[in-house]
Amino acid sequence: MVAALSLLSSFNAAFAAQDQAGANKVLADLPEWNLDDLYSGLDDPALKADFAQCQSEVEQFAADFQGKLSAMLSEKGGDSLAEGLKRYEAMQERMGKLISFAGLMYSGNTTDSARAKFYGDVQEKITTISTQLLFFELELNRVEDALLDDSVANSAALTHYKPWLDDLRKEKPYQLDDAIEKLFYEKSVTGAMAWNRLFDETMAGLRFSVEVDGETKELAIEQTLNLMTDSDGEKRRVAANALSTTFKDNLSTFSLISNVLAKDKSISDTWRGFEDVADSRHLANRVEREVVDALVVAVEDAYPRLSHRYYALKAKWFGKDALDHWDRNAPLPAVPTRTIEWPEAKDIVQEAYGGFAPEMAEISEQFFAKGWIDAAVREGKSPGAFAHPTVPSVHPYVLLNYMGKPRDVMTLAHELGHGVHQVLAAKQGALMAPTPLTLAETASVFGEMLTFRSLLAKTSSVAERRAMLAGKVEDMLNTVVRQIAFYLFERKLHTARSEGELTKDQICELWMSVQADSLGPSVRLGEGYETYWAYIPHFIHSPFYVYAYAFGDCLVNSLYSVYQNSDESFVQKYFDMLSAGGTKHHSELLAPFGLDASDPGFWSKGLSVVESLIDELEALEGA
Repeated sequence: MVAALSLLSSFNAAFAAQDQAGANKVLADLPEWNLDDLYSGLDDPALKADFAQCQSEVEQFAADFQGKLSAMLSEKGGDSLAEGLKRYEAMQERMGKLISFAGLMYSGNTTDSARAKFYGDVQEKITTISTQLLFFELELNRVEDALLDDSVANSAALTHYKPWLDDLRKEKPYQLDDAIEKLFYEKSVTGAMAWNRLFDETMAGLRFSVEVDGETKELAIEQTLNLMTDSDGEKRRVAANALSTTFKDNLSTFSLISNVLAKDKSISDTWRGFEDVADSRHLANRVEREVVDALVVAVEDAYPRLSHRYYALKAKWFGKDALDHWDRNAPLPAVPTRTIEWPEAKDIVQEAYGGFAPEMAEISEQFFAKGWIDAAVREGKSPGAFAHPTVPSVHPYVLLNYMGKPRDVMTLAHELGHGVHQVLAAKQGALMAPTPLTLAETASVFGEMLTFRSLLAKTSSVAERRAMLAGKVEDMLNTVVRQIAFYLFERKLHTARSEGELTKDQICELWMSVQADSLGPSVRLGEGYETYWAYIPHFIHSPFYVYAYAFGDCLVNSLYSVYQNSDESFVQKYFDMLSAGGTKHHSELLAPFGLDASDPGFWSKGLSVVESLIDELEALEGA
């Protein structure tokens, strides 16, 4: 299981000034997670015991079911398969617990050799054990449709697993012979997973030389990116140059990683018969290519009305004809900021969540009270933020790199949205709790929207309202426009890679082509910006993941509009949607709200919300 890393944008608000000594104290008192609910440490005897049990259960399962599924269904009916699925789910749960613990330990410090070895060893062991289970899903998809349908219809126990079986059936056209599937699976440890790990450890080990207040410091990537939202323009410029300098020094490595992974994916896609470079992601997301294409076209058409228009407005606020790329997420000029203490950040989000539904705040409160959050910035810690669902029998964990800025509060709201979603979906069990990425971003973005609206309602001045609206617009542009640009970059990269290996300069050119189009003429993409593709982890870990952010944001914009004009029944419908996990298609989940993602007007409706916020900002110009 690979936790989705969340790439969030800056969120600016009007806060009073606070001295740096106070900021340092705040950042020294941040929570670190307690993983004891998984295992107590690398030497926990339960780890060895669970590995042994996994191996024993898998061997017995193979002996009981391999080569026997069709005959078993014909002779014993659907209840026999339901019992097999129950055992299969339990094994997935146990293995998921092991790899979740290893992954979270590794994320806590990717430069620690003991953790890195442990993570690698667990990956290998889980791959070896689970390889023996590959037959099950492959053999299930060779069962005659009529026999399987009849078995489901006549077994209440098997009907429970029908959503999972239906999803599995969608994989059937792309399924290979058992031996090839086994080879692909076993080679993943020395293939994609190994290159993913190389990227993570390389990125975590990079240091960026930044001169701050007359002192040269060697900063990690999170600290350097944090300076890109500093109110001091010179600090932003220095940080931007530090990023590009270090990226350039390591661009050969990142180019090699990108080339290898793109080719690896191409080989797999060709063998499986996928026609388009993104079709495997669409299948995994259970979303039709036409729906994604409509989203992309709608966002591209909206560039002039959204990003081009907003950045022209922001450049005017900064007194410039165009923003330098390090000014794109800068706080508005003359807007004071302060470091937001962790307890206050918690209160802000909890109040917003509680205002929507007390149950939502009760669920998220557990993350704070029970040690499910790791917020501290540490040497070697994974950059960014994510919510890892682990397994239904335990609970999710949230990783942040909290630095006390308003954007970090929104990151907290975002990741807790994921966490609430994962807690509610857990009742579906290990096979059906996971949600397709397109819907996995719904609760997180909705959580951000609740927090933003709660804060906006408390604004007391034009300057404060302008700052908050601008911050939210930038957040939406980074979530919608920027992520679609990322998706288009990936499409160009993977398509070009099919013609041969790409040089680092060629990759940089592809990056600049989509960035210039999406950001528009009011953002000056200076020297060095061409390297910024190198640090985006989604390109490495989850190719074509990024459109899920735009999907989720536009969906939430429409969903929130429904909420604003709804009665108390909305909350229950919302919880029902999250609780469904992966048991329903997006069309089924959105129908109770009167929404349809296949409707061409759906995306325009979501984008119009962003446009209306820019309208309001322009209206404030005269206030």
